[in-house]
Amino acid sequence: MSRKFTTVGIMGKPNNPNVAETASILYKYLLSKVSNVLVEESFATGMSPSPELTVSREQIGSKCDLVIVVGGDGSMLNAGRLLANYEVPVLGINRGYLGFLTDISPKEMVQQVSEVIDGNFIEEKRFLLFAEVNRGSGNVDHSEAMNDIVLYPGEISKMLEFEVYIDDQFAFSQRSDGIIVSTPTGSTAYALSGGGPIMHPSLDTIVLVPMNAHTLSSRPIVVNINSHIDIIVAESNKHNPQISCDGQFTFPVKPGDKISIRKKKRQLWLLHPADYDYYRVLRTKLGWGSKL
Repeated sequence: MSRKFTTVGIMGKPNNPNVAETASILYKYLLSKVSNVLVEESFATGMSPSPELTVSREQIGSKCDLVIVVGGDGSMLNAGRLLANYEVPVLGINRGYLGFLTDISPKEMVQQVSEVIDGNFIEEKRFLLFAEVNRGSGNVDHSEAMNDIVLYPGEISKMLEFEVYIDDQFAFSQRSDGIIVSTPTGSTAYALSGGGPIMHPSLDTIVLVPMNAHTLSSRPIVVNINSHIDIIVAESNKHNPQISCDGQFTFPVKPGDKISIRKKKRQLWLLHPADYDYYRVLRTKLGWGSKL
């Protein structure tokens, strides 16, 4: 695809020597490739950009026409929740473990970043989830998630009781360790560990994965992307459960609270190198067999 990138931003995981080393190489390269290079302020140590090129997280989103995230999938999740609001394309350099989202290796970084800037890339949109907690007649908390929203007891060895409604229809009640509500992006994360299916990123679906349910008949269920999912925490719970969004942001809920989960209106614009192959990523990261 032909597209001109003139202002490129860099952000990622701060205070990590490996990330800093890769980001420094990337920064020096970009100075010779594009008109402007902006660095997110908490990430600027070691790159020594001039003050006018060090910007806030919000300015990265509003001023750049491409943002490159250096780090692991956690760094991409953190950046993705913000950058989806600005509809700016995002590219990931992997300095983490798995690298489902940050799919360019440091060894190939200069070549593949150059190709992307020259307009040779694959693009896709990834949707996010939005969750809000309603207590009585008011909203008490909310957050977004790119991977998943998880309701869990908040204490070790405690069971949780709740009801699930889908599009205002009662679906099921459950006594379990909680439930994972995942996007296709998150289907290779916590939901996979919980026995959920792998969903191709192009699917417009959400999966609900029970966590150690107190019944053998409990199974994951896949619903439409536009479904309205409501989870009501039973009044019978003796403790205060927690909501986790992407494993990075948590807040408490109380018995009787309703957690409403919807698709976020704006999506993340994710870029990949031109030779990106999702099934190759799965084979590599999950140790699947090679071609016979």
